[in-house]
Amino acid sequence: MKKHNFNAGPSILPAVAIEQAAKGILNLNDTGLSILEISHRSKDFEAIINEANALIREILQVPEKYSILFLQGGASLQFCMVPYNLLKKKAAYLDSGVWSSKAIKEAKIFGDVEVVASSKDKNYNYVPKKYTIPVDADYFHITTNNTIYGTELKTDLNSPVPLIADASSDILSRPMDVSKYAMIYGGAQKNMGPAGVAFVIVDKEILGKVDRPIPSMLDYRIHIENESLYNTPSCISIYGCLLTLRWLKNLGGLPVIYKMNLEKAKVLYDEIDRNKVFKSTIPDVEDRSIMNVTFVMADEYKEKEEEFQKLVSSLGMVGLKGHRSVGGFRASLYNALPIESVKTLVNAMKDFEAKL
Repeated sequence: MKKHNFNAGPSILPAVAIEQAAKGILNLNDTGLSILEISHRSKDFEAIINEANALIREILQVPEKYSILFLQGGASLQFCMVPYNLLKKKAAYLDSGVWSSKAIKEAKIFGDVEVVASSKDKNYNYVPKKYTIPVDADYFHITTNNTIYGTELKTDLNSPVPLIADASSDILSRPMDVSKYAMIYGGAQKNMGPAGVAFVIVDKEILGKVDRPIPSMLDYRIHIENESLYNTPSCISIYGCLLTLRWLKNLGGLPVIYKMNLEKAKVLYDEIDRNKVFKSTIPDVEDRSIMNVTFVMADEYKEKEEEFQKLVSSLGMVGLKGHRSVGGFRASLYNALPIESVKTLVNAMKDFEAKL
């Protein structure tokens, strides 16, 4: 049975990237060695990481003054590394979900943190908008997309202080003006590649301004000097990123994938809004994520939730169960998910409604 992968992360990857990765595990580029066993200091791996770096720079149009890093520890380690390297006295954060709240917790270890706004009062079902960014903050931190609650900040903000973005779950899904950010980081396991590596795009000019000593493994400057090879990286994960980036470039880059992502999201949201059985958890259409669509049963059909879950599972759909803090369902529509999978879900929703 064909599977329709709606997992929130690790998530669906392009079929061609998986096929090529499988070949590389057996025999990388006819070297007679597996990507799992080559040296990270070899010319073969140097070519892999250099091409991956160049593709990120090309696809996102990253200005020359920015460095691109592949690091370990996921976005969660970046919650610590960002304030460790940048927070001198005070940082400003926008609290729009679980991941931003975790980042705030880590930042408080290193200095004062001003939460400029929060949507926690309504279980993070909207993106805060009315707030003022303090001009005396060392930086302003945002989370662009919230995988758990299904909200997304879709515009590049103008900030009077260095803007830092955790873009784990919507990087490469739409065009971004990188020049408006001092740093963009995230885990790769949504749109960029497999789990096991994090990406960091950082303006080198913001580094080296804190007085505290920084351990080498947590110092961005050390990783920049060593071109992401200060310690042994996750070679297979970076290889997976390269193959996914190649796929995205060949597809036509961000303008093409953005159009596809908008279409997928519209197909699903239109059905949720039309269907009497379901309702969106995000009331403001403007705030609805195009990456993670969260919805629940309408109140009068709550008892039918398990029945619908069994139906979609029988049709080969996986990863649709909502996070425990929201309940219901979550359909993650990452880049590699074909619109056919979305239409299969929509047809199941229509059939389910018709039988009631």
